[in-house]
Amino acid sequence: MQNIAFKQALLGTGLLAFFCLALFSFKAPFGVDSYEIYLNNKLVLKQYASKEISLQSLALDKASPDDQLVVYYTHCHGKTSGTGRSLTIKDNGGRIVKEWKFEDSKKEMTIPVKALQQLEKNNAKSHLTLYYAASELPGGQMLAAL
Repeated sequence: MQNIAFKQALLGTGLLAFFCLALFSFKAPFGVDSYEIYLNNKLVLKQYASKEISLQSLALDKASPDDQLVVYYTHCHGKTSGTGRSLTIKDNGGRIVKEWKFEDSKKEMTIPVKALQQLEKNNAKSHLTLYYAASELPGGQMLAAL
């Protein structure tokens, strides 16, 4: 009788553990920053920022010069948009090629695609990357390659 009760308790614990694991596997870890990049109104990239992001490339060759690239970056799992925010394009040597600064009052950070395409053209021999920085993240976070 004790053996059956023990097995039932073990089964119940296993189901609870499975349920918790399944529940938390679909959410971002607590306190993790996240970002979304839109080309006009179409989501082209969404990631949770950590030290081990998978670097994705933004293909802007088919984009119109009139298009807009919009970045939303949130700190601490969507709680704040950050202060003193900037987006920076760096070359493969880590040098800043271009920097845009944004108001704290707006959540979106918009860059004209025309400016990015011109940077790609002017730096054709270099691999360009897009970085985000803010007062809350002074070291910055690489978001994507161009």
